Amino acid sequence: MPRTLPSKFAVTVFAGCLALPLVHAQNAPDNTRQNKNESVHADRQSNAKSDVQITANVRKAIMADKDLSTYAHNVKVITKDGQVTLKGPVQSEEEKDKVFAAATSVVDSGKVVNQLTVKQ
Repeated sequence: MPRTLPSKFAVTVFAGCLALPLVHAQNAPDNTRQNKNESVHADRQSNAKSDVQITANVRKAIMADKDLSTYAHNVKVITKDGQVTLKGPVQSEEEKDKVFAAATSVVDSGKVVNQLTVKQ
């Protein structure tokens, strides 16, 4: 009987480990419905050389600010015809302003659409 106890324990632990990602996946936020209603998506990023370069430069400017949170570093930067759209959550209004400032250091502020939201 002592030999079956460790194997039963191992099976229980293994089964619990398999169920853990399923529980987490059910609670993960899903923005699919919200994203369908919006006209600017990351998959609509232009492949024009100038737009790709603008996106890369805005991304570098955002990443250069090491005081920003991971949320701010991971905002979506979408450029089409020279128009930059910033989307995604940030930690605070201050971060929202800093990300916008980073983008406007690359392109004129009139060409930046700020759709950033403050994470609740």
